[in-house]
Amino acid sequence: MDFYYTCRHCHSNIGMVRAQTATWQQLGFHQLSEADHQDLIQYDAYGNLHVQVICEECEAALQHNPSLHGIDYIIQ
Repeated sequence: MDFYYTCRHCHSNIGMVRAQTATWQQLGFHQLSEADHQDLIQYDAYGNLHVQVICEECEAALQHNPSLHGIDYIIQ
């Protein structure tokens, strides 16, 4: 099982972590609430985890334009 990180707003690939190099606990997933887990993590057919986070560009856009917080796909 590998961990793939994708921006939840612009859908860009941010990176991936091989399961051999880090554990669920080391990546902090055990600290997520059940609601956050369901919202942020999806599993694919191969058992890999796809984690939705916010990339630096979208984070900067959100900081400069707070009205964008209600929009799912902020990069057009």
